[in-house]
Amino acid sequence: MQRATLDLWVGIFVVAGIAALLFLALKVGNMSGFDSATSYMVKAEFDNIGGLKPRAPIKSAGVVVGRVSNIGFDAKTYAATVSMKIDSRYRFPKDTGASIMTSGLLGEQYIALEAGGDSKMLAEGDTLKLTQSAVVLENLIGQFLAGKADGEAKSTGPAKAEKGI
Repeated sequence: MQRATLDLWVGIFVVAGIAALLFLALKVGNMSGFDSATSYMVKAEFDNIGGLKPRAPIKSAGVVVGRVSNIGFDAKTYAATVSMKIDSRYRFPKDTGASIMTSGLLGEQYIALEAGGDSKMLAEGDTLKLTQSAVVLENLIGQFLAGKADGEAKSTGPAKAEKGI
């Protein structure tokens, strides 16, 4: 009898652990929240989207206002086309800007919207004109190293010439 009770409690503990892992997996994977039933679709083109993925959040002033629904490639402009579903409760002017930003310890990327000042609002199917691509860490490091190497060449070159070396 005691063995059966112990097995029952172990089983309950294992099931609770699996449920907790499933909950965490859904939270990390952005599979919860934001009902897309009442939303409108807008598009934006970016030169580089970095690690942006479908279902990534769209934020304005730190508030999640939508989700990325699809990412594609335009063969004519050689740019990434991002389709976004924005909750219909949030209306943005037509001159709203979109930037790809990074947050969190894991470097989750999201789209930040900055509202413009136009009196006309975005509607279904509109395209955002003002976009800023993702910052790629490798490019920044390369620019820093190239600038540092160029700075060292400039600082050592004339100094050696003056000393007659």
